[in-house]
Amino acid sequence: MKKLILPLILTVSIILSACAELLTTFQSVATTLPLTEAEVVQGLKEALKTGARNSSGRLAAENGYFGDEIIKILLPEEAKIIVENISKIPGGDKLVNDVILRINRAAEDAAKEVAPIFINSVTQMSISDAFGILNGGDDAATQYLSRTTYSELVDLYSPKIRASVEKDIVGNISTQDSWDALTGKWNQFAKSLAGRLAGMQTVETDLGDYLTHKALDGMFIKVAEEEFKIRKDINARVSPILKKVFGSLDNK
Repeated sequence: MKKLILPLILTVSIILSACAELLTTFQSVATTLPLTEAEVVQGLKEALKTGARNSSGRLAAENGYFGDEIIKILLPEEAKIIVENISKIPGGDKLVNDVILRINRAAEDAAKEVAPIFINSVTQMSISDAFGILNGGDDAATQYLSRTTYSELVDLYSPKIRASVEKDIVGNISTQDSWDALTGKWNQFAKSLAGRLAGMQTVETDLGDYLTHKALDGMFIKVAEEEFKIRKDINARVSPILKKVFGSLDNK
């Protein structure tokens, strides 16, 4: 009986080894076979959903905006005079910093609801959209999401940002009140004879709109970073379909 066991063990080992080699070979061949339309669509949808969840998750975390110097939302350049003047009074710097912090916190709050909007757009992706993204630039997927979701994201972010700037920062004065007072006085001068002779331009920036679009700029910067990782970093392709679809681009 013992004489039979050893050959049996060897036989099983050989068979298992052969199966493992066959599986490896099959997987290797599978990743090099021509992509089907269904695979391209599936791979792109998975990549976009992954990127959307990752980017929105990072921005929704505390300091997702505020702690990132690249996308941190600041007041418009026209607000420089407000910042400089408020900073001269005791506690003024803190007031300015509190306003900027609150604006960024509002953007972080809005980011929590971004992923479902992106994913809804992804589910509607056509075959032509998918191939356009696959063969497009390094930010082709980001551009697709921007094109198909931007107006909906504005509707999401805008009320949160506006609520933030309308909160009083000192007395009964809010960031919006200060901005309106500043631009109102400046525009009055710019429209005067002296202002026109000096070539002064009126300031028409809507603070809420400006801050909303800056928040979305930051969002899409992060989405683009996620897309770039999947396109360029093999380790970021966390599923077989991502490996196959984006692996097809590695040698191009």
